[in-house]
Amino acid sequence: MMNKTQEKKPVPRSDDLDLSVVIPAFNEQDRIGLTLSEVAKYLRERKLRSEIIVVSDGSRDRTPEVVREKAREIPELALIELGENRGKGFAVRAGIEKARGRYILFSDADHSTPIGEFDRFLPLLEEGISVVIGSRALADSRIEVHQNWVRETMGKSFNLLVQSLVISGLKDTQCGFKAFTREAIQRIIPRQRVERFGFDVEILYLARKFGYSICEIPIHWINSPKSRVRIFRDSFRMIWDLFRIRWFDLRGEYTEKLNAKCQSPKSQ
Repeated sequence: MMNKTQEKKPVPRSDDLDLSVVIPAFNEQDRIGLTLSEVAKYLRERKLRSEIIVVSDGSRDRTPEVVREKAREIPELALIELGENRGKGFAVRAGIEKARGRYILFSDADHSTPIGEFDRFLPLLEEGISVVIGSRALADSRIEVHQNWVRETMGKSFNLLVQSLVISGLKDTQCGFKAFTREAIQRIIPRQRVERFGFDVEILYLARKFGYSICEIPIHWINSPKSRVRIFRDSFRMIWDLFRIRWFDLRGEYTEKLNAKCQSPKSQ
């Protein structure tokens, strides 16, 4: 049975937003307030017509209350509450389905990639790139605080599997700072099947499958010591998800439900 979604303080419908920022959050009461302040400050300074959508993924702490408190000072902030924890991929999808911006960015609640990095994303999106993703693995990336040795090693090993099994040419599929044109993500998200941390690989796989351009750029990144990724259990799930993605595609689940009237994306 689908999880019942409760929406709080919905932003009035409009088609003139520049950017939607979607932030999935699970038990983030200690970090979400500062993150929202930083995001809102950035959007005001850049004069971007925008909205911020926080999706509380079944949080059992005060995350929803903190977001509601911040909404009193940030009118463009909206909260979606999921009644149970469904996973980061499910939460991101729930937020994107409500997003109204010309461009849609999803970013982690811990603000490990500062929102100011979007300054480097926006020109690429305006030039016609459909998907822009942050990468910690490129030579020019600035990693202020590294993950521990075990996490970094497992991350590199996972990327080797991604490149050999699912999608080649991308050095970091898991960085939680990705932006899409509205046209691209609206075509990708309805085909998403993976609900937890492997969803990043799936949406990038779909982006390439549907012919959208993907640009990977270096970013400033600060590791959070309170990562929500449980290193062994979630790593095995993510590896299993790689095989599921290939299986879904072989079964035609990514293509058979496409609207026959849907036009192919323009060549980029």
